[in-house]
Amino acid sequence: MFSKVLIANRGETVRRIGRTLRRMEIGSVAVCSEADRFAPPVLEADEAVLIGPAAVAQSYLNMDAILQACRDTGAQAVHPGYGFLSERAEFAERLAAEGIRFIGPRPEHMRAFGLKHTARALAQENGVPLLPGTDILSTADDAAREAEQIGYPVMLKSTAGGGGIGMQVCQDEAALRTCFEAVSRLGGNNFGDARVFLEKFIASARHIEVQIFGDGRGGILTLGERDCSLQRRNQKVIEETPGPGLDEATRQALRRAAKALCGAVQYESAGTVEFIYDTQSGRFYFLEVNTRLQVEHCVTEETFGVDLVEWMIRQADGSFTLPEQDSLVPVGAAVEARIYAENPAENFRPSTGRLTQVSFPAGVRWMAGLKPARKLPRIMTPCWPR
Repeated sequence: MFSKVLIANRGETVRRIGRTLRRMEIGSVAVCSEADRFAPPVLEADEAVLIGPAAVAQSYLNMDAILQACRDTGAQAVHPGYGFLSERAEFAERLAAEGIRFIGPRPEHMRAFGLKHTARALAQENGVPLLPGTDILSTADDAAREAEQIGYPVMLKSTAGGGGIGMQVCQDEAALRTCFEAVSRLGGNNFGDARVFLEKFIASARHIEVQIFGDGRGGILTLGERDCSLQRRNQKVIEETPGPGLDEATRQALRRAAKALCGAVQYESAGTVEFIYDTQSGRFYFLEVNTRLQVEHCVTEETFGVDLVEWMIRQADGSFTLPEQDSLVPVGAAVEARIYAENPAENFRPSTGRLTQVSFPAGVRWMAGLKPARKLPRIMTPCWPR
């Protein structure tokens, strides 16, 4: 088993992974930007390394700095959490070249599912239902011709998009032509890939996803499904499991589709297969695969009584044995709410500001990158490069 793991993330993600590391008696290393030097999750870690200024491009996305932190601390493995470098195949490969284990899927899995249009191709090859859609589109004229065949409304998507970024519903050709350049530019600026494609837009849709875990040899477990339909700006706000109102045949079909797709590539570690569920027809369609742990993994853990972070660590260490599917029986239901500041005067856009009062309820699982100021230590030791 690893003796020391570096957490390549920030905020509540560090706290969540650190909790499991402490329980497993594994040393934790937090990395931090100058803005996060005194953040509670950083102070709670066994070690902390300052890796750069506040800008994430110069800190949490700085592979060189994180690799150096691994060398300096002797970390044997890196857990990337969610976001930042969690789905960067290059990062996993650079760690492997240093003899450091990446706690997550293999690089080939990230590449197979990292682009939405290639993930669609894999889904089609393995009999997973797909919405009518296209391959990569070169021009707005091409998009307009294809949309006419598919039928409006359509969803214009950046193939490299993620986190709800790079998606635009188009109700007619005029909207499609207007959005084509904007979505392409957004994909290029945010993900370094300006390519786009189309899918049929389902207006009466629910967002259903299946949690999976693979052993890297073709064995795939499914751990129920989550409903993540309540969103703002394509960002999930409420997630719950099991998905309410689904009949058992649909639940089993969703799980079979997720298992077939991930089993085909011998997927390793935690992942999520996302689907669009048409409430009018009762049919579901493949959306994408997230090759990482997700924020909403907590509701799955609560109902199945497992620790997915521990599974990921043991899988990376080579000491994990996939349980029998029948041994995983969910109990009850769980709901997760993401609470963050918004500005109602700006159409409820995410906002920042000083928290003057925070109260965490008893008996409820919560994860946060902060805690009330009265509970912070009087003396806080800064983290320094080692």
